Amino acid sequence: MTQAFEKIQMQIMWNRLISVVEEQAQTLLRTAFSPIVRECGDLSAGVFDLQGRMIAQAVTGTPGHVNSMAEAVKHFIRHFPLETMNEGDIYITNDPWLGTGHLNDFVLTTPCFKDGRLVALFSCTSHITDIGGLGTGTDGTDVHMEGIYIPMLKLADRGQMNETLLAMVRQNTRQPVETEGDVYSLAACNDIGCCRLVEMMDEFGLEGLDALADYVCQNSYDAVMAEVAKLPKGTFRSSMTIDGYDKPLQLVAEVTISDDGISVDYDGTSPQSRYGVNVPHAYTIAYTSFGLSCIVSSDVPNNAGSLAPFTVRAPEGSILNAPYPAAVCSRHVIGQMLPDTVFGCLAQAVPERIPAEGAGCLWNLTFRGETDRGSNDASIFCITAVTNGGTGARPSKDGLSATAYPSGVRGTPVEINESVAPIVIWRKEYRTDSGGAGAQRGGLGQVIEVESAIDADLELLAAFDRIDYPPRGRDGGLNGDAGSLRLASGAQLRGKGTQHVASGERLVIHTPGGAGHGDPHVRAEDLVSADLRNGLISAEGAAREYGYTAAKAD
Repeated sequence: MTQAFEKIQMQIMWNRLISVVEEQAQTLLRTAFSPIVRECGDLSAGVFDLQGRMIAQAVTGTPGHVNSMAEAVKHFIRHFPLETMNEGDIYITNDPWLGTGHLNDFVLTTPCFKDGRLVALFSCTSHITDIGGLGTGTDGTDVHMEGIYIPMLKLADRGQMNETLLAMVRQNTRQPVETEGDVYSLAACNDIGCCRLVEMMDEFGLEGLDALADYVCQNSYDAVMAEVAKLPKGTFRSSMTIDGYDKPLQLVAEVTISDDGISVDYDGTSPQSRYGVNVPHAYTIAYTSFGLSCIVSSDVPNNAGSLAPFTVRAPEGSILNAPYPAAVCSRHVIGQMLPDTVFGCLAQAVPERIPAEGAGCLWNLTFRGETDRGSNDASIFCITAVTNGGTGARPSKDGLSATAYPSGVRGTPVEINESVAPIVIWRKEYRTDSGGAGAQRGGLGQVIEVESAIDADLELLAAFDRIDYPPRGRDGGLNGDAGSLRLASGAQLRGKGTQHVASGERLVIHTPGGAGHGDPHVRAEDLVSADLRNGLISAEGAAREYGYTAAKAD
């Protein structure tokens, strides 16, 4: 076989491997019980070699899951050595420091056998809506208050499910049917991956994946390093102030670009909080690496090789490296701000690539209370409705409205929320004027009004940010509008912490808008006119921010 032909065949197998893990993820998406997974795609899936290197990830999924799951498989191998694995085994954990950052993410890893030999490992993650405890909020003061804590365990042993573990999981959730269903969905997802990989290996005559894994990782590493070589070398610093739980927090980053790769150091960042907004280091690495990849190497497939040029450090005991037993349930609120924090540094090196700041963290609406829905074998419910703010404007394009960046999950359809939980969503629309003005306008946030559908109060587990400190504009662009939440009767609610919405009262949510990029007064008049015509900006906003009036248009 010629070297050129061998390279072509390797590339074909690499592409096929990506299709295998995408089918793995689609299986999870289509069989999941939780709306946040099946409707929004809050999941990850990937295949790993016997060294624990992620060699392919599904396109479907979130960076926080994928990039932290990339390290989780190595932890599974340490707890369950390869020589002890059997066909039909499945391993599970939701350990925040060994998994993907909080107890609500179940990680399952399944060994894949071909002709009786272990050839690979498949791993997947999905968000479980409720796993007991105080729930998906910020109120906990240690991890054990936040829900059931599953260490590294066998979910299945040679094909036999661990019924004792499943009974414990069912008994420790407000959503027993949904939660158990999601566990089986995760297991099925990995099973499909194993089946498709064996089919692929038979087709190409492979007895192992070592050569292919080396090819994938080395070529990905080389591709990223080639992009790093094009960047200005040096050290760049930036900081961001965010709301925090009970006081503002500082995220401080130092990015060093060198011939050896890119390193990020968060020294100077605020110390860990008493409450559940702390971030385990694995999640910090995940979103920092994703932010770097977006700017430096967006065309390179994500795997162990493409992640290797990036190193991330956060001081232990800081909000970005909070050790056990810190409360970490809402780690996404801060973790999803890290791409914007890193962008502040990279804007000094490659300003032509860097967007303005956006909403950052998801504005997930998590409600609990009594229910009249009989679909989940319980008289109480818990639901997380995914909602988003706007993204920051890009150097040459407007920001995206009501779009989750950096998480990438989709918003939950209104009809789904209302069918599985006793809530009525009276209003869900773009927030006029919420996108920061600029030569490129920031994406718009949303206005959402929610009420209980039955004669019972709703419990809101608030975990929101960008209320006191809105997204900042770049290169002369204006800030995006801050978020807010209140009752229709006028009372303001806190951005974090469990609060009550009385029966008959409406909750009004304003998600943040993305910031603008560039001087608003150089924005093309036809774009301002189109925004005005489409209701994205008001006549007052057009005149105030852009100097645009109907008389000028005439």
